[in-house]
Amino acid sequence: MTENGNVDRVALVTGGGRGIGREICLGLAQAGRRVAVADLRVPEAVETAALINAEVGSTDSGGGATAIAVAMDVASTDAVSAGLMVVVDELGPVEVLVNCAGWDELHPFVTTGEDFWDRVIEINYKGPLRTTHGCLPAMIEAGYGRIVNIGSDAGRVGSSGEAVYAGAKGGVIAFTKTIAREVARRGITANVICPGPTDTPLLEEIASATDTSDKIIGAMARAVPMKRIGQPHEVAAAVVFLCSEEAGYITGQTLSVSGGLTMA
Repeated sequence: MTENGNVDRVALVTGGGRGIGREICLGLAQAGRRVAVADLRVPEAVETAALINAEVGSTDSGGGATAIAVAMDVASTDAVSAGLMVVVDELGPVEVLVNCAGWDELHPFVTTGEDFWDRVIEINYKGPLRTTHGCLPAMIEAGYGRIVNIGSDAGRVGSSGEAVYAGAKGGVIAFTKTIAREVARRGITANVICPGPTDTPLLEEIASATDTSDKIIGAMARAVPMKRIGQPHEVAAAVVFLCSEEAGYITGQTLSVSGGLTMA
């Protein structure tokens, strides 16, 4: 047990190298989890793991690393399998899974083609399927698990210029509810956190790919009742709670962390 009473469990966070994923990794480590920071951008995953070990690992009385970096491309089944093997070998079976890896670009649907559709779906929808498929059997055997998938308010209400992304995130919501039903009596919960516009490198990349990036981000902020975009740590706080021991009776739920952008 850790000092705050939580079991020293193994958490895997995809897309953990930066943005919301990094804050989730930090929050889980501070809550006593041993964290596998999985990312396609390996240097950023290494940086996040080093940050955790410097800030949290120094106070970890259990000894050993609090976090490790793991190379993982969620769009590849082989890469996910290889990454999971590293996690299990170095930390143990995954008991907490957070699917945060994601990608998108803003395009009217009629201007997109199947190559774009495939990339969005492979990362945002099939990525969580791959990791959940790889981690769930051990969770079932152990009789314990926490799964939190990062959706998007786009997946709840739609978003102009993000038709395929919104569809993929809507699929993640339905998938998560179904998993929650299938494993409800196995000590495993599955929930979705849906961020609204959040100050992340991905948002900056998406906006910068247009000719009116400042206007786009400004319009996003004005659409939010709180009149600002979110910060990564605000999303992470909700994720960390749903991964906690205290959240054991919450499953199949979808929670927006969006300053009131979606109220349903």
